[in-house]
Amino acid sequence: MSPNNNGNIRAYKKPINLNIGIIFFTVILFYIIICVYMYFSQKQIYGYVVKNGSLSESNVYEAVALRDEVVINSPYSGYINYFAKESERAGANKLVCTVDESGQILDLVNSAEGNEVLLSENDLSEIRNQVADFSGSFRKNSFSSAYDFKFNVQGSVLKLSNSNLLNSISDLYGTSIGSSINVCNAPRSGIVVYSVDGFEDYSSSDVTKEWFEKENYEKTQLINNDIVEKGQPIYKLSTNENWRLLFPLDSERAQELLEEEYVKVKFLKNQNESWGKVNVITGLDNETYIELTFTNSMITFVTDRFVDIELITDMETGLKVPNSSIVEKEFFMIPEAFIEKNGSGGETGVLRETYNEDGSIIPEFISVNIYNVEDGEYYVDDSVLRIGDNLLKADSTEKFTVSKAGTLVGVYNINKGYADFKQIQILNQNEEYSIIKSNTNYGLIAYDHIVLDASSVSEDEFIYQ
Repeated sequence: MSPNNNGNIRAYKKPINLNIGIIFFTVILFYIIICVYMYFSQKQIYGYVVKNGSLSESNVYEAVALRDEVVINSPYSGYINYFAKESERAGANKLVCTVDESGQILDLVNSAEGNEVLLSENDLSEIRNQVADFSGSFRKNSFSSAYDFKFNVQGSVLKLSNSNLLNSISDLYGTSIGSSINVCNAPRSGIVVYSVDGFEDYSSSDVTKEWFEKENYEKTQLINNDIVEKGQPIYKLSTNENWRLLFPLDSERAQELLEEEYVKVKFLKNQNESWGKVNVITGLDNETYIELTFTNSMITFVTDRFVDIELITDMETGLKVPNSSIVEKEFFMIPEAFIEKNGSGGETGVLRETYNEDGSIIPEFISVNIYNVEDGEYYVDDSVLRIGDNLLKADSTEKFTVSKAGTLVGVYNINKGYADFKQIQILNQNEEYSIIKSNTNYGLIAYDHIVLDASSVSEDEFIYQ
C-alpha cells in the first residue's frame, strides 16, 4: 500500500460531555434573576407592629426671669468694698459695702492677704455645694456661667476674709482715715446681687422676642475694689420672693396651658421642681408668651436672668401608630333596626330588596362588615351595597333607602394577610406619630400588624410579605 494513500482517514467527533455542576448553577442563576425581577417589579408594602407608647414632645424652654429688683446707686465716689455675700438676704440698714475715697481699705485688704482664715465645716460645705452645682449644670454653649460661678465663690470667700477686716475698719472711725470711709447700708431688706443688666425696670407686658436673643444680652458685673463714680450702680436688691418666668409659645399650646391654670416645672439647673401659675401675655410685638409665677425658689436663681426649664405635663398614652398609616374611608350609615343576623351562620348583614321573575319582592340577605356604631347607626362597607338600594326590616313593611354616607379615620390591619380597615380614635398627635385609644370596639389592640403607608394599599388587597 502506498504510504501517500490517506483516503480512509476521518476526523474524530468529540462526544458531548454535560457537566451536572454547570447545569445546576445555571438553574440557580435563572431562579435568582427571576426572584430579583419579581421583587423589584411588584408593589412594596411594609408593615408596622402597633405597640403601647407616648409622644415625645419637647417641653424644654429657655425663660427670662423677672423679679422685683431695686438698683442701688453709689452716693459717693471711690473704691468699692463689698462685705455682704451675694445671693444672701441683707436686712434693712445692714452693712452691704463701703466706698473708700482714700483707698485705705484696699491697703488693709492687701496687708491681710497673708493672714490665714480658718473655714468651719459649714463654710467648707457651702463652697463644696457651689462647686457641685456649677459642675452639674455647666454647658459649653453658655460659658458665661463660669464667670458667675467665679464671682459667687469670690463672694463666699470675701465674706469670710472680711469678717476680721470689719473690726479694723471700726477702729479707724474718728481718725482722718476713717473720715474717708463711707458706709453703705441696705435701704430695705432684700437679696443682694452684684450685677446689673437693664432688666430691673421691665415688667411682663414689656416682653418682646429681643429679650431672648442672648447674643445681644449684656450683664455688668460689679467687682470688689473697683473705682465707682457717684450715681453709678453698686449693687441691687431683690425684694420679693414672688418672681416670674416668661418664654414664647404658640397660641394654641399657650391656651392649653392656661386651661390647666398651674403647671409643674423642673429647673434644669438643679433638677428641682415647683408649680407655676400660668398666664398668657401678648408682648409689645403682638407675639404670644407664657408667664409662670412662682412663690418660692427665687433666691436660688437670683443671679440668673436666663433659666432653663422643662414643663412636666400629663402625656397621653395609648397605642402608637405612624401618621403615614392613617387613612380616611367612606362608609354607608345604616340604622340599627335594619341590621340583621343570619340565623344559620350568625353573620351580620342586611335584607336587600330584590325581585323574582314574576316581579314579586323578596328579601336577599347580604353579609356586611361593621366598622363602627355611633348614635344608633352602623358604618358598613360600601363595596357590597349601592346608593339607592332598598333595605327591608324583618317582620315589617318598613324600608330604608341607602344614601347616607359617613367618614371614619383608621388604619389597614394586615393580621389575616389582607388589608382590613380598622377605625381608630386619635388622642394626641405630633408630626410623625399619633397616640390612639386602645381596646376599642372594631379597633386595634397591641401587637396588631398594620400597613406602614396606607396609600400603598386598597381595601381587601392581599398582602405578601
